[in-house]
Amino acid sequence: MRKIFGLLAVACCMAAYLPAQQKTIPIHELVTGKPPKGFMQPLPSVMEWLNNNELVLAQRGENRSDVKLLRYNIALNTTTPFTQNKEAQLGKRVTVMNNDLFLFINGNPTQITHDTAQERNPTFSPDSNFIAYTKNNNLYAYNIANQKEVQLTFDGSATILNGYASWVYLEEIYGRPTHYRAFWWSPDSKTIAYARFDESMVPIFPIYSSQGKHGYLEETRYPQPGDKNPEVKIGFVHPNGGNTTWANFNEKYDQYFGWPVWRSDNNSLWLPWMNRKQDSLIIYEVNTQTGTRKPVYTETQKTWIDLEDRVGGRINFLKNGKGYIAQSDKSGWNMLYLYNMDGTLQHPITNGKYTVTGIEYIDEANRIIYFTARGIENSTRIDLYKISFDGGTPKRLTFGNYTHSINFSPFGNYFITTYSNTQTPARMALVDVNGKIVKELGNAKGAEMDQYAIAKTEIIRIKSADGLFELPALVTWPTHYDKNKKYPMLISIYGGPNAGTVWDKWNWTANRELLAQEGLIQVAFDHRASGQFGKAGVNYMYHDLGYWEMEDYSTMAKWFINNAGADPARICITGFSYGGYMTCLALTYKSDVFTYGMAGGSVVDWQLYDSHYTERYMGTPADNEEGYKKSSVLNYVNNYKGMLQIVHGTMDDNVHMQNSIQLISALEDAKKPFEMMLYPGGRHGWPYLPAKWDDFQNLKTKFIYKYLLRKSVPEGLIH
Repeated sequence: MRKIFGLLAVACCMAAYLPAQQKTIPIHELVTGKPPKGFMQPLPSVMEWLNNNELVLAQRGENRSDVKLLRYNIALNTTTPFTQNKEAQLGKRVTVMNNDLFLFINGNPTQITHDTAQERNPTFSPDSNFIAYTKNNNLYAYNIANQKEVQLTFDGSATILNGYASWVYLEEIYGRPTHYRAFWWSPDSKTIAYARFDESMVPIFPIYSSQGKHGYLEETRYPQPGDKNPEVKIGFVHPNGGNTTWANFNEKYDQYFGWPVWRSDNNSLWLPWMNRKQDSLIIYEVNTQTGTRKPVYTETQKTWIDLEDRVGGRINFLKNGKGYIAQSDKSGWNMLYLYNMDGTLQHPITNGKYTVTGIEYIDEANRIIYFTARGIENSTRIDLYKISFDGGTPKRLTFGNYTHSINFSPFGNYFITTYSNTQTPARMALVDVNGKIVKELGNAKGAEMDQYAIAKTEIIRIKSADGLFELPALVTWPTHYDKNKKYPMLISIYGGPNAGTVWDKWNWTANRELLAQEGLIQVAFDHRASGQFGKAGVNYMYHDLGYWEMEDYSTMAKWFINNAGADPARICITGFSYGGYMTCLALTYKSDVFTYGMAGGSVVDWQLYDSHYTERYMGTPADNEEGYKKSSVLNYVNNYKGMLQIVHGTMDDNVHMQNSIQLISALEDAKKPFEMMLYPGGRHGWPYLPAKWDDFQNLKTKFIYKYLLRKSVPEGLIH
């Protein structure tokens, strides 16, 4: 399940009551959605590092199409225009046009396929001599030297997919950015590993399209909790064709395979394997010639283990071939561990109650790891640290009370940080590996910003009802806020395991500033399982989705009612996807606290969502009947007493419209009032449908003004 945030999602803005002589941005300017002239300016972006002493920056002007490329020399501290070599820029590329592949060499196109089938995911081999792709659910390779297309598999069908992912793998394991790709080139370009999916036993979910005279059904093999998953095999084939060598797994076993990683020194494939219960992970090294396998990493947990969705993450090979660094949250906090190549643990590298968020660079010569983490300084911020292979106390390399986003030099000499907090617009700096700022590269604060008074934003902590957690809330207070007055409150959330939205960083929007002037308290809440408190906090959700989130959210909402002037009659919660589930649950299960809600693309009963995501946390309905019942919005409809806006895309292939329809039916049967809007053709969100996206934003704006602000919408705000 992926996060979707609308224009009303919680963002950060400047904190501090500002002097009276500063101007308030007029509402008639804010309705345009743009800041005043000179309020903000674009930061540069890093295009590439040319060597260990030079990098290329792209600097945008006020007009986004106005982009200048600049070469910055660190040693000389000089910036000069950068012009790319046109041939180097063009090189080889491949694209799909009119259902055929076109190869471009230095800008010159050649059509290399000539049929009616749709080619998908063309991918160059590492040596750029082949292109692999799929069509008709078979895997193909094109040999550029002899201009020959070779079919590598032959049993592709409506239910047999070679190199093309089954839906549940796309959504929950590989990730949508892979575009269904399920094949992987070896480093030496001599082998293609691919997954073969047999989804003939997976139930079909029909999705109706109203287009045309008769409409049509789009049928997706979509396993719901307890359903049969696709059977998967992993094979290896030469790009010039021949027989496939199959990895030695029994495809009939109830299992999952993660995104594999090639080991470059011996061209073996490291393949993550997980049982259906998702509490046991084994990474196997698979011999591509024989298909034999041996375990090189094992892990079990009492709850679940996340199966990473792309290369990197858990395993980082050392270039000397003598070991690897693994990430794991088995201690309750994501930490780093040093392993031998055979899978034996040497020792933990990090140890503490904080979360490692990623490895940025490994300096093998000096046995130093540069990594990002949250929670050493503050759980709402990310900083960069370094630590010895041997462990010890991490040394912080970033500075100040900021959230840092890191771009590390591939040569290990420097890093660039883009940093901000709720009070400070984003800035960019070049820093050496000892933490010394070499050069400030940019500041998003415009020359005119200080002329304006901006709504106060801050992060506060609220103790959970059981006293175990200091829960973070990001709040933008109304302009001229008076805690003795009553204000409506809008809570923008996502919810879900390890999916928090409260960060100490800058993200000012004209819309948020406008609503602050209109007198709205705007907040984001993070619950105990949001990631703020490590995997130890997330584990509270095992077999119990919804409960702890609602307990913590209601505690935080009550704090604002009792201590900060929030009007108990105008408490609105809004979210999309999992956030839609939270919103629907709040308006039913916690209707004593939450009076209004805007829910988009919502799950309403976890039996209706997909197998892999849901079972990770909830198990199967057969194993956790009470948990599924307890977490279902449908079981609390009789408690509903406020006003809920229900929104869904009619062709949502992720959270099916079935969810909202079942909720609507239950509300109708219980004679409960609600509002509803459908977006024809909409998938899981619809930014790609501009007219419908605008209508969606207008719909939410009207709801806020009607029920929370109880006033007319300003002229020009509705587009």
